[in-house]
Amino acid sequence: MIYDALVIGAGPGGATTALVLARAGWSVAVVEKARFPRRKVCGEFISATSLQLLREIGVADEYLELAGPQVRQVGFFANETIVTAPMPQSTGASAPWGRTLGREDLDLMLLDAAARAGARVWQPWTVRGLHSVPDGHACTISGKDSSDELRARLVVAAPGSWERNDWAISGGRAHRPGDLLAFKAHFRDPDLAADLMPLLVFPGGYGGMVYSKCGRLTLSCCIRRDALQQCRELYPGQHAGDAVLAHIRASCLGAREALAHARLGCTWLSAGPIRPGIRRRYSNGIFRVGNLAGEAHPIVAEGISMAMQSAWLLGRRLIAAQDDVLAGRALAQAGAGYSAEWARWFAPRIRAAAVFAHLAVRPTFGTLLRPIVKGFPGLLTFGAQLSGKVTQLVTAP
Repeated sequence: MIYDALVIGAGPGGATTALVLARAGWSVAVVEKARFPRRKVCGEFISATSLQLLREIGVADEYLELAGPQVRQVGFFANETIVTAPMPQSTGASAPWGRTLGREDLDLMLLDAAARAGARVWQPWTVRGLHSVPDGHACTISGKDSSDELRARLVVAAPGSWERNDWAISGGRAHRPGDLLAFKAHFRDPDLAADLMPLLVFPGGYGGMVYSKCGRLTLSCCIRRDALQQCRELYPGQHAGDAVLAHIRASCLGAREALAHARLGCTWLSAGPIRPGIRRRYSNGIFRVGNLAGEAHPIVAEGISMAMQSAWLLGRRLIAAQDDVLAGRALAQAGAGYSAEWARWFAPRIRAAAVFAHLAVRPTFGTLLRPIVKGFPGLLTFGAQLSGKVTQLVTAP
């Protein structure tokens, strides 16, 4: 069988692509190397700009039933400063504020929906090779005790930004002191307003806290490699995540108060270094969505929303020209159009996130910004608007 589309990776970008195409009648194969449900280093927040998209693809009710409370406030916690401001309401949205759902729930929900729509799922299977053939692409995959070959007219790559191979991101690089490493954990019984999502700024890094389902608080953060090494030296014998947490508590009053009576609800997850930036969205018959197409610094908490939105943009464009695309006549045109539309929607926030993150990891950033934010808390609301939490990509009919 030759599938219309092969999707590599079943995170938010890949599963959304598979779901959009399958609902339009395409034959879709999905290859995912991990077994779901699984935890993932991620801030877990989905802004209100994606809620209409969730409704469009038929999973909004399930998402709203599982997700945490609405996030109506944004905060700034740095040194001894605690400032809050209203989260901007998304224009034209049926629900004006975003919410949070762990990746162990979200990814499974999206992939199950894609399977119900008709997508064929190989999981856990790993891609071993991908090459062009006259009618599209041939993909070699392997499972626990067997291997197989899939053929598809086009390929959508969505494995995240940490894959290293010819069809994703090639090669690696030497470790650098300024590399950002990511950590995440959940906490029970915190002391933080249920509708607040504060930005944490501490020497060498930044992070955020937000409630997900059942009163669980997610803390996710990024820290420079050299700052992490200093944490390990200051708190010897501790897990790297515990050392980072001790550093955050020591340097950030808001985090210290929020977690004063909290209990760590799971083991720490870590990943990295993160690879923010804008990359190719199409080449040689392979379309890229999610972090593989472009990744914003997590400081803007838009990673999941951008992944799903980029998938929807691609799916809509492919479906609109499906006769020519599936005949192999319009892949380059579809790729160029998708790349341009992607850049219009996402490139500005990726660049803005890079500026914010570069400033945030500087040791003096919290001290310098404190009097400005205290005097003008509305800057937090404005910053949330710049990060993409207002304008709808998918609008209600």
